[in-house]
Amino acid sequence: MMLPEATLTDAAALLAELQARKLSLATAESCTGGLIAAALTAIPGSSATVLAGYVTYSNEAKTRMVGVPAPMIEAMGAVSEPVARQMAEGAARDSGADLAVSCTGIAGPGGGSAAKPVGLVHLACALRGSPTLAEHHIFPGDRTAIRAATVAAAFALIRRALEHTA
Repeated sequence: MMLPEATLTDAAALLAELQARKLSLATAESCTGGLIAAALTAIPGSSATVLAGYVTYSNEAKTRMVGVPAPMIEAMGAVSEPVARQMAEGAARDSGADLAVSCTGIAGPGGGSAAKPVGLVHLACALRGSPTLAEHHIFPGDRTAIRAATVAAAFALIRRALEHTA
């Protein structure tokens, strides 16, 4: 998937803000398959800020790589707020980053249900010294549109977390 120019512009602005605050970042991604990290690392100089990107597409990877408890996934489902929170917190902890953003969702076209429709995405942002923020969206469109909207929402959530810092 080619990243739109607007996404790259947004990524560059976000990286500049993180660099000005001397904050490092990690990502833990499921439904985007690494697109958040790809957008950020497309920007020259991103290595000063981006420490790690975890693509935790399977439940086993969520458990092994970022420490999401398997019983939590079994009880809540991989696409849930508690799992998104654990993914972000685990990515921050494992990488040593100041901040981590995560996403888990159903990008489609299949895999949805009445309770968890295609387009449902849970995101979380863990910032050292602050409560972990979480939100969910039901994005419209096809797989590409849902994944692109998730990247934009992740950037917005990071900015929201940064509002709570000096």
